[in-house]
Amino acid sequence: MKIDKIQALRGPNIWSVQRKKLIQMRLDLEELEERPTNKIEGFRERIEAMFPTMIEHRCSEGCRGGFFSRVDRGTWMGHVIEHIALEIQTLAGMETGFGRTRETKTPGIYNVVFSYTEENVGLYAAEAAVRIAEALIDGTDYNPEEDIQKMREIRERVRLGPSTGSIVEEAVARDIPWIRLGTNSLVQLGYGVNQMRFQATITCKTSNIAVDIACNKEETKRMLDLASIPVASGGICVDEEDLETVVKKIGYPIVIKPLDGNHGKGASINVKTWEDAVSGLEYAKKYSRRVIVEKFITGYDFRVLIIDNKLVAAAKREPAHVKGDGKQTIQQLIDETNLDPRRGYGHENVLTQIDVDRDTEDLLIKYGYTLETVPRKDEVVYLKSTANLSTGGTSVDVTDMMHPENIFLCERISRVIGLDICGVDIMAENLTQPLKETGGCILEVNAAPGFRMHLAPSEGLPRNVAAPVIDMLYPPGKPSRIPIIAVTGTNGKTTTTRLIAHIVKNNGYRVGFTTSDGIYVQNHLMEKGDTTGPISAEYILKDPTVEFAVLETARGGILRSGLGFSRCDIGIITNIQEDHLGLSDIHTLDDLARVKATVVRSIKKDGWAILNAEDDQCLKIANELSCNVAYFSMDENNPKAVQFAKEGKIVAVYENGFITIKKGEWKIRVERATHVPLTMGGKAKFMIANVLAATLAAYIQGFKTEDISLSLQTFIPSAAQTPGRMNIFEFKKFKVLIDFAHNPAGYKGVEEYLSSVEATKKIGIIAGVGDRRDEDIKECATIAARMFDHIIIRQEKYLRGRTEEEIIGLIMEGIAASGKTVTHEIISKETEAIKHAIDTAEDGTFITALSDVVTNAIEIVQSYLDKEQEETV
Repeated sequence: MKIDKIQALRGPNIWSVQRKKLIQMRLDLEELEERPTNKIEGFRERIEAMFPTMIEHRCSEGCRGGFFSRVDRGTWMGHVIEHIALEIQTLAGMETGFGRTRETKTPGIYNVVFSYTEENVGLYAAEAAVRIAEALIDGTDYNPEEDIQKMREIRERVRLGPSTGSIVEEAVARDIPWIRLGTNSLVQLGYGVNQMRFQATITCKTSNIAVDIACNKEETKRMLDLASIPVASGGICVDEEDLETVVKKIGYPIVIKPLDGNHGKGASINVKTWEDAVSGLEYAKKYSRRVIVEKFITGYDFRVLIIDNKLVAAAKREPAHVKGDGKQTIQQLIDETNLDPRRGYGHENVLTQIDVDRDTEDLLIKYGYTLETVPRKDEVVYLKSTANLSTGGTSVDVTDMMHPENIFLCERISRVIGLDICGVDIMAENLTQPLKETGGCILEVNAAPGFRMHLAPSEGLPRNVAAPVIDMLYPPGKPSRIPIIAVTGTNGKTTTTRLIAHIVKNNGYRVGFTTSDGIYVQNHLMEKGDTTGPISAEYILKDPTVEFAVLETARGGILRSGLGFSRCDIGIITNIQEDHLGLSDIHTLDDLARVKATVVRSIKKDGWAILNAEDDQCLKIANELSCNVAYFSMDENNPKAVQFAKEGKIVAVYENGFITIKKGEWKIRVERATHVPLTMGGKAKFMIANVLAATLAAYIQGFKTEDISLSLQTFIPSAAQTPGRMNIFEFKKFKVLIDFAHNPAGYKGVEEYLSSVEATKKIGIIAGVGDRRDEDIKECATIAARMFDHIIIRQEKYLRGRTEEEIIGLIMEGIAASGKTVTHEIISKETEAIKHAIDTAEDGTFITALSDVVTNAIEIVQSYLDKEQEETV
């Protein structure tokens, strides 16, 4: 077996719109194509022995043990690897269940698709599953536990923490989209201007001053003391002299901790001797130059969580510990405790396993114990100096037991410090009585408090503490999304996208849009290049100034990693023509339609799909959509367009020279096509189709028809506004047209336009693209021969695995197939080809450069035009 490619899909994709997190592995079975599982001796016994839990895989059989039944009857190794990849993720604590394995058009090569929870883990699982399958085939020893542990470690390294994850889960439950910003815990909720950001439990609403105060324990203590809030007595130390002064003042026992510490790092508690105090001082100074020393208060450790100045949860925390039975050693008791199914590696379970570290060893030394000591029956041996859950501590929910005065006190503390999300650490005998009666006090106030102890306490009621965070960030009525219009299709995507963006901008929105020539925000070019994939879409959705997104969405990005948005309001398919066939397992129009359909399948339930009523593939797609559907047609008498209008559907047609919207018996004439500059006076029919699609989208979005009409009239095609889309440069004696046409359908559109252009001679500059099919290259050349008197063939870029001679040979075959006598010449470099055409142009010549490198062509022609104008002046 050989892995050809592994890729991670991160949004709606060709396999599933709902399951956005999928691994797609292209797997070549090689000789195993002839050896299904029932022809591999002992395979069933070996895989069942390695993964007995696979009995739960129902597979297509739909019953327990279904997968093993398939193995018995004989199934191919790609299918087996899909199930192994799912199982090892589940065993590593990441429950996944969706998988698909499909053979490509190439025999023996399969696409193995399966879901993941963490992308890096999913990628690792793909490779590990192949290794495991190979060992099972060969009957060699293999320990999958090593892979499973490695996957756990990867998960802990890359996953969102439990606090961050809980907020994201709550957002998802409320249909609020989210984007992870980088590899840490910085997360964006919502899109564009409606976004909110948070990291761990610090939000964009959290006061920087409040965080500084909370991180400075001395300042926190001073402010609380001035507000008549009980705090432990103590002071700040930098050396032993300061330590001695504080100890004399407050007496033993004491607590020593770093002034700027967190998560209990560097802390020593219940210190009773000078030697231990000096040792604790040195330990704390590893984390902070200044150290806080306080009176050790007896009682229980409580954490109270305040969000938006309201109490939401309280928990009693206890450090990791074991209880003696008079028989087992401390190490044995730890091992037994870690067998609790609620404990796991890192944050995978409610509780974390207890690891022996320096803190543990130091505590045992204080007890006079070692790991081999056998504690007395019922004796509690603490193994950590702090009660953090991440070090094996436990928590008990006590929210409903808090005395009203303690609730008032904690909510007041959050306002005194100024934190929107505030963790208050209290030492007291209980919280059922006011602190002033029990002698309890406030130990610390924490910015970015952890949520895990409240989300999944060891005992008591779990609290959804993420909900009030979302309530605070998105109160009722506040939107999280911005309107998204996504445009796909074979031809016309960029022009349609730009025209819609123009209409949206004219209606008062700050619009961000992506095209095949760059990313734009309010017509400002932000990034240059082909930006029609998910990364570019995400760029727009992350921009905090964008109020409306219009996203050109091309085939390549969908196949590579899915869509860059969870869903859109309006999706447009301009047309589905033969282009890019033979690439990435897309061989037929049906295959291509399946890719393009991803966009309209991701439309929200009450959103709209806008489809070409003259395109058979679009009509097929319409039958599988659950959203609203509107259509456009260049032919007002198109049977489907007429039928849809009678059925009450919204249809845009080109009727009697007008851009017209019809529904039932009524119609709205938006604008005469000849008044729309983009249509070249109504001569560029394919541009009229783009105008129809854009007009329909604007109408459905709710824009007024008079505003749409004005926008259509003011959208002037030019090299700046629509680069490479019917850009005409008028010289004194001749004209030059530059267009991005690169497939037969695009060539036919240009041919139709040129049929209405009068010229003494029509010169075409054409090239072939190496990754297109032979028949596509030849057909383009045949169309070129029909519309030009003289052809200049150039071929310096996009060979993509072919030779220049091979592509030119196909072009020559296509020219010959036209049956028309056309002169031609070969000039390899595009710059030289364009210069030659301009230098030799006669009066009345019309030069057409069908360029796949639009920017270069425009710059060359513009420089010639500028030079001519300078000479005139």
